[in-house]
Amino acid sequence: MTGTDTRSLSTSPCTDLNGPPGTTTPQLTVVVPTRNDQEVIPLLLQSLGDAFLRLPVEVLFVDDSDDDTPATAAAHAALCPRRVRMLHRAPGERSAGLGGAVIAGARQARGAWVLVMDADLQHPPEAAAAIARTALGHDADIVVGTRHAGSGSSAGLDGAGRSAASNGSALLAKAFFPRCLATVSDPTSGLFAFRKDAVDLDRLDPLGLKILLEILVRNPSARVAEVAYTFAPHAAGRSKASLREGITYLRHLARLRAGCGQSGGRAGELGRFVGFGLVGASGIGVNTAALWFFYSLLSIPVLLGATLATQVSTAWNFALIEALVYRGTGHGTRAGRGVRFFALNNLLLPGRLPVLAWLVGIGLGVLTANVITLAVLFLLRFLFSDRLIYRAGDRPTGKRDPVRTLVDPAAPTSTPSTAHGGHKRTRYLSHRYDIDGRVTVGSQVPLPELEFFRHQWLSPTDCDIVVRVSDIGRRTPHHRTALTELAREVDGCPASLRYEEQLGRLGANFRVDLGDPISVEVSPLLAHSPHVVYTNVIEALLRFVLVPRGWMLLHSACLDLDGTGVMLSALTDTGKTATVLRLLREHDGRFLSDDMTLIDAHGHGLCFPKPLTISAHTLRAVHADDLTRTEWMKLMVQSRLHSKEGRSFALTLARLNLPIMAINALTQIVVPPPKYAVDRLVPCTIGTTTEVRDLFVIERGAPRLTEMPYDEALRRLLGNTEDAYGFPPFRYFAPALTIDGLDHAHLRLREREILSGFLSGVRVRILASDCFGWADEIPRLLAREGVQAASSTRADGVEWPHSASRFDTPLAAPGALRSMLAGGPP
Repeated sequence: MTGTDTRSLSTSPCTDLNGPPGTTTPQLTVVVPTRNDQEVIPLLLQSLGDAFLRLPVEVLFVDDSDDDTPATAAAHAALCPRRVRMLHRAPGERSAGLGGAVIAGARQARGAWVLVMDADLQHPPEAAAAIARTALGHDADIVVGTRHAGSGSSAGLDGAGRSAASNGSALLAKAFFPRCLATVSDPTSGLFAFRKDAVDLDRLDPLGLKILLEILVRNPSARVAEVAYTFAPHAAGRSKASLREGITYLRHLARLRAGCGQSGGRAGELGRFVGFGLVGASGIGVNTAALWFFYSLLSIPVLLGATLATQVSTAWNFALIEALVYRGTGHGTRAGRGVRFFALNNLLLPGRLPVLAWLVGIGLGVLTANVITLAVLFLLRFLFSDRLIYRAGDRPTGKRDPVRTLVDPAAPTSTPSTAHGGHKRTRYLSHRYDIDGRVTVGSQVPLPELEFFRHQWLSPTDCDIVVRVSDIGRRTPHHRTALTELAREVDGCPASLRYEEQLGRLGANFRVDLGDPISVEVSPLLAHSPHVVYTNVIEALLRFVLVPRGWMLLHSACLDLDGTGVMLSALTDTGKTATVLRLLREHDGRFLSDDMTLIDAHGHGLCFPKPLTISAHTLRAVHADDLTRTEWMKLMVQSRLHSKEGRSFALTLARLNLPIMAINALTQIVVPPPKYAVDRLVPCTIGTTTEVRDLFVIERGAPRLTEMPYDEALRRLLGNTEDAYGFPPFRYFAPALTIDGLDHAHLRLREREILSGFLSGVRVRILASDCFGWADEIPRLLAREGVQAASSTRADGVEWPHSASRFDTPLAAPGALRSMLAGGPP
C-alpha cells in the first residue's frame, strides 16, 4: 500500500449509546462519518429512526470531531429505535480522512452490509433506506445512490460552481476508467452500500472524500446496482468540499490509474492480439489461395467458393492459434474449442458474403475484395475468440456485469408506449390458459409450453397474468442493457420494472407491472419468439405467483408408475428426458412432467406437461419413429444449437455488452428449439396428479444407490430449480418482484417451506449409472420394495420393519446393481 495502513486507523473501542447490544445481529450497518456535526445530530437520529424503522439495521457513528458531537449523540440516541454505536477516533488515529473513517467503521460493523452516508442530511435518510432495501433484496455487491440517472438530481448542491465541480468529477472518473465504471452513473457519490465479503478492505488505500471510487476501481467484478435519489440542501454546518479536496481527488485518480483498475492484463492481451494478428495474416493468405483454387481453377461461384475457402482457412487458423497463441490453455476441450471456432467463423459469413458480392459488383477484383472483407472482420474475430472460445478475458481482475440496474422509486408510472408516442395496438387476449385452477394467463402471444392448459372459455377479465405486445423503451439505441425498477408499491401504485436492450425499440424489451392482474408488455421482436417470452419472463412470474398459493414449480420430472409417484432430478444433459421416455414406453406409466412439476407441502405432484426438449441421441434411445425425414434433418442442427454446450456459449455471450435477449430471440426464430409433445414421441397417458413417494437424483458415474440426507436433498433441489432460471434476465428482475405482499426474499423462504414439507414424506436417493441404465433399475427397485412391503406385513396387520441399508453402498458394476435390485446375489 502506498498510503496509510487502514488496518490500524483506529484502536478505540465502539461505545453503545442507547443500551446494551441486542441478541439479534443486524443485517446492515449504517456508517455515518462525523466531524463537528453536533448541530445536526438530533435531527439526524430522529430521521434515521423513522426511515429505518422496519429494517434490520444498526447505526454506527465514526467520529473525528473536536466539539461535543459524541456527547450530543449519546444524549439523543434514544430518538432512534435502532441500535446506535459510536467509534470516536483520537486525533492521532484520523489519517486518511473520510475514507479512513469509512474503513474503520466497516471493520467494526456487525452487519453483512455497510451503508455509508453523510451526517448533514444532504443524503436523505429515506434515500438511504431505499438503498438498504435494494442491498438486502437484490443480487448486487455494491449499491450506489445516484444523482445522475433516472429521477435523481443534485439540486441540493450550493450554486452552479459546486454543481459543475460535482458533475465534472464524475465525468473525469469515467474518462479515467471507462470500462470499470461503464454501468455506474455516479462514481463519486457519497451515499452507497457494499457487501463486506465482496470488498477486500485490506486492499483499499483511501485518499480524500471519494472512497466509493476506490471501492469500485479495486473491485472491478463486483455487481453494481444504483438507486436514484435527490441530493438535499445542507440541514446545518457547511460543505467539506474545497480546492484542497479537489487537488486531492486528482491525485487519487492518478494513483488509482497507475496502480490498479484496467491496467492489469493489458500486456497479455496485447501479446495475444499480436499473435492472433500474425496467424490471421497467414490465414488471409491461405483463404485467398483457396478461393483462387475454387473460383479460378474449378469455376465454382464466388460466394460458394468463399464459403469453402473459409473452412480451409478456419482449420489453418485454429491449428496455429492452438499451437502458438493459446498453447492448448483455452477453456474446455480442444474438440469443443474447434467446434466453437468453426461456428464463429461461419456465423460471420452471412454478414461478410453480401459485402463481398457488393465489392465484386462495383468492379473490385474477387481476391482483393475477399482480403478486404477478411481484414475488416479481424478485430471482431479476435474479440469473440479471445473472450468466448478461449475465455482469456477472464483475468483475476474480473469484469463488471454489463447490465445497468437502476431502482428509481420516484419515476413516473406511465407506460413507455404512452410516454414515447407508441402507436395504438389491440388489447384483446387471444390465448388463454388455466393452470389447474391455480393461476390463469391471458396472452396476445401464443405460449406453446402452456398449450395443455388452453382454456379459451376463460374470461379475459379473470386472468392473473396478462401478456400484451407493446412498443417498449426509447426509440433510439443506447450503449447498455438496462433493468429499471420504476416504483415500489406506494400510494396504491404497484411496483414496475422495465428491461431495455441496446437496440432501442428494436430490442427484446419487456415491462412488468405487479398489479392485479400482473401486466406484462413485450416488444414486437420478443413477441415473435414465444419460447423466449415464456421461458425468460412468464415462467419466472408463474413460479412466484404460485408460491403464496401454496405451490412450487420444482425443476424435476414426474411420473406415476403402477400407482407410485416417482420424480427424477438431474443436471442438464444427464439423460433425464431419455429415461422418462423409456419408462413411459416400456412400463406403461402415466406422464406428469419432464422439466417442471407443481408440488405442495403435502407430497402431491400436479402435471405440468410442457413439450419436451429433445436431442437426436434421446430419440435414438427410445426408437421414436413418428418424426418425418425433414424433422430428423432439422433435429441435427437444433440439438447442436440448443445443447448444453450451446447454452454455455450463450451464457458466455451474456457476460459481454451484447443484447443477449435479442440474440436469443432471433436464434429461436431462425432455429426453433426441438420441442415435441410427449404423446407424439411415445404412446402414453398424461396424468393429472399423484402422491410422490420416491425421488431419484440420477447421475452419471460408477453405479451406486445411496440415500440422500434431508438437508442435502433440500439444498440440491432448490439449487437445481434456481439453475433452471440461470439465463438472463431472471437474476436482474427477480429481486424486484413483490407478489401478494411478499418480496423476493420472503417468496424464496416460502418456496423453501413448501419444498421442506414435500420432502418430509418423500424418500430421496442418488442413483448413478455408467451405462444410462436408470430406466432399467428404477422399476426393478420399486418392484422389489413393493414385494418387501407386502411381505413385511403379518396376518395380524403388524408391519415388520425392514432395512434398506444394503442399498446405501457404492456398487461395483452395472450387472451387480441389476442383480442386487432383482434380489439375486451381488
